[in-house]
Amino acid sequence: MTKRDPVGFLKAEYEELVRNNLDWKHRRLESASDPVCIVDGKEVIMMCSNNYLNLSTHPHVVKRGLEAMEKFGAGSGSVRAIAGNMALHEELERKLAEFKEQEAVMITQTGFAANSGVIPQLASSSEDVIISDELNHGSIIDGVRLTKAQRGRDFIYPHSDMGGLEKCLQNAEKVNARRILVITDGVFSMDGDMAKLDEIQKLAEQYGAIIYVDDAHGDGVLGRNKSGKGIVDHYALQGKVHVEMNTFSKAMGTIGGAITGSQDLVNFCRNKTRTYLLSGSHPPAVAGASIGAIEVLMNKDGKFEPRVKMLLDNCDYFKKRIIEIGFTHEITAAAAKTPTGITPIICGENDKAKAMSNLLYEDGIFALPIVFPMVPKGTARIRVMMTAKLTKEHLDTALASFERNGKKLGIL
Repeated sequence: MTKRDPVGFLKAEYEELVRNNLDWKHRRLESASDPVCIVDGKEVIMMCSNNYLNLSTHPHVVKRGLEAMEKFGAGSGSVRAIAGNMALHEELERKLAEFKEQEAVMITQTGFAANSGVIPQLASSSEDVIISDELNHGSIIDGVRLTKAQRGRDFIYPHSDMGGLEKCLQNAEKVNARRILVITDGVFSMDGDMAKLDEIQKLAEQYGAIIYVDDAHGDGVLGRNKSGKGIVDHYALQGKVHVEMNTFSKAMGTIGGAITGSQDLVNFCRNKTRTYLLSGSHPPAVAGASIGAIEVLMNKDGKFEPRVKMLLDNCDYFKKRIIEIGFTHEITAAAAKTPTGITPIICGENDKAKAMSNLLYEDGIFALPIVFPMVPKGTARIRVMMTAKLTKEHLDTALASFERNGKKLGIL
């Protein structure tokens, strides 16, 4: 009998990552996620947080979370289908549905749980087909892998290529698919560009396909009249996009996911989604704080700062200036034309992006590198995530550091 070390691969594979400089080295956040915070003992300007609207420390959001915890305790005690369905959870769903101008919402523990739980139920048969944008998020990819549906190269279209999407839809017709599910990110997290959801909707309707949009990075950012209602509202497609996946862990400043759409969709998902049915429900403090975040965004009585406008003003200023400085790679330039909170500043090879991040940190700017294999070779980048409460002084300080260090590293 062969003697083997059953867990020897753990150390070996980790050491391989270290040798190739592909391991994640976590820095330690030692304060709240504010525009200026403490990271590894150093005061820095935060430019890599998804806390787009700085709601994680908003007084109203914190107050609602504390009130919920004082009334309902620290935990729910169960899954929602048994004994963990609290009034807070139902209030949060009603509030989000109202904000989104949709019929119904089902909240989940995370956005990842929403994608990995709902996608397999929508396309549950080998007779089904799933069509995906090639740059879709990893949680979508994992959700697709859990299905029995047909997928693969015939059903993955080049990024935002509507001709490619139509070809995939035609391929689905050729195999006489029972259901066709078209899935896209709303805002693509690495490149910062938006899906052409209006064109996707028209094509999907023509071929009788279900439309599923993951709007994690559009929530609280996109929307008509700076509403923050997301990409579906941006294109005025309420009722025409069948499934909207939302998250609370970015612009809302808390944590959790949601499936938003028709009452029929929510009824279906509540009874089919294992990640919902088999996981404990939101802790009261999180549910309460999430309600508070939606109330700030809805701002019915006008007592809160217009955080979405503040965010978009900062985005517009920073994106224009970073192009003027000379970071004009096509990916950066494309992101600069979109009203999203993400600006990918292309540095080239992995070592250049990592060196840029380290130099920025020395200058008091916290912005992390995204490198191959997370992005294609030659497009390693600093991914700047804009937030509402950064001041022009903060932005100018960061821009000066990017310019100085870009020249030092030969990127500019």
